[in-house]
Amino acid sequence: MKKWLNDAVFYEIYPQSFYDTDNDGIGDLQGIIRKLDYIRNLGCNALWINPCFDSPFMDAGYDVRDYKKVAPRYGTNEDLYELFRQAHLRGIRVFLDLVPGHTSDQHPWFAESCKAEPNEYSGRYVWTSNAFQGIADHPYISGMKEREGSYMLNFFASQPALNYGWLRCSEEWMSAPDSEDAVSTREAMKDVMRFWLDHGCDGFRVDMADSLVKNDDENKSATAAVWRNIHDMLEKEYPDAAMVSEWSNPVQAINGGGFAMDFYLDHHYNGYNTLLRDYETEGGDHSFFKKDGNGDIMRFLDDWLPKYSATKENGYISMFTCNHDTPRPARTLSERELKLAYAFILTMPGVPFVYYGDEIGMRYLDVKTKEGGYQRTGSRTPMQWDHGKNHGFSASDEPYLPTDSSPDAPTVSDQINDPDSLYAAVRDLIRLRHEHDDLKADGPFEIIYAEHGKLPFVYRRGPLLMAVNPSEHVLRIPCALNGSLIYGIGSGMLGNGELLASAQSFLVFTVL
Repeated sequence: MKKWLNDAVFYEIYPQSFYDTDNDGIGDLQGIIRKLDYIRNLGCNALWINPCFDSPFMDAGYDVRDYKKVAPRYGTNEDLYELFRQAHLRGIRVFLDLVPGHTSDQHPWFAESCKAEPNEYSGRYVWTSNAFQGIADHPYISGMKEREGSYMLNFFASQPALNYGWLRCSEEWMSAPDSEDAVSTREAMKDVMRFWLDHGCDGFRVDMADSLVKNDDENKSATAAVWRNIHDMLEKEYPDAAMVSEWSNPVQAINGGGFAMDFYLDHHYNGYNTLLRDYETEGGDHSFFKKDGNGDIMRFLDDWLPKYSATKENGYISMFTCNHDTPRPARTLSERELKLAYAFILTMPGVPFVYYGDEIGMRYLDVKTKEGGYQRTGSRTPMQWDHGKNHGFSASDEPYLPTDSSPDAPTVSDQINDPDSLYAAVRDLIRLRHEHDDLKADGPFEIIYAEHGKLPFVYRRGPLLMAVNPSEHVLRIPCALNGSLIYGIGSGMLGNGELLASAQSFLVFTVL
């Protein structure tokens, strides 16, 4: 495991929505550079920047046209190199977003692959043998290119799937994971990674990391083998670089694929969903951090704890406040509930990620779809810096997306100097994490009190004890430990044979 990840707290930036310096209504790399001190002062020491490569933006940049070129609307390659340099001067590492499973249909590789005459890119994408032959269980397009065959899609019609092979080849047009075509695709992706690492990038978030090899087995063993090969390259050539996977199966991603981190996502109903997004089940919102949700911490622990135990020696499970694909938590949680949720995320093992704007409680907005965002667009609106034009995001009359028009729209300017604000809570919790080794990614973890249908949830990390009471009621439980309160959202006491936690509280004690 990379030593620097132990103390890492990431900040995710959706570049088109962060800060616009050239007044075209779209955020840019120079905007990120200008806000690096803000990110550092919040306490985050690592960045994940969503795709900033050249693209027709049919899927917000996840349809790459040129992996080695910055999209002109964000600036130039030199701007990104400067961002790396300026971030490093501030002790901030930078991850780029790698999209290995597909490209844009405007990528030069695909243009060559579409040609009738065979060439070195003919096998770079998944094609059948003729235009009347489909691909079972996968989307595909026929009859649009001069080449005889149908080609597979990963998502939208503009995203042809790259070829990493098929675990079980049942058709003549399928290639094995160790075939020349599949290996060539893998090596081409390594070449992309080397390019950016050589210019100062510190690693990658990997989009849909589990989807490379088609009809893989239930353990994703063939896809994991591709990533182990890439991991071995990084270990040899870039030993300080790391990757975080969009996989949400840490045993497969970390133990199998060699990833340093795996996101604990909401792609499947799992323990993460029960914490702050359990509003699609029957009977109302049962999210653990809802004050009236009657949430059960064991629904989280029963899922997370075995995964943590199985992977903690090899890598980190990464929880996040939100991301560009997920409804912002302020959609359903109050400011107090957000404070408790973020306190939990920032004091648990693993490497945490904060999505831009979550630190001030930006809301999910009901806005029209933009660049393939659809329902995700409401979580991608511009950062709200102040109460000026477009909330300080841009001086343009036509910003990329609208900002919150509510009179009480949260802004950085309102919260940055307010000690009771959500921003202050996030800043103070990150500082607490940096100050105490036991709160970092590698720190120990022990459950002190957790029972089905009961509160509070109490856990210990070395000499620090955390008590979470999201309910509307004061809670007391027997506890033989004694401790001094060093951080509190709400109030409480640890001693005299009991633990006392006020309503909607998160307490950190030093055990005496």
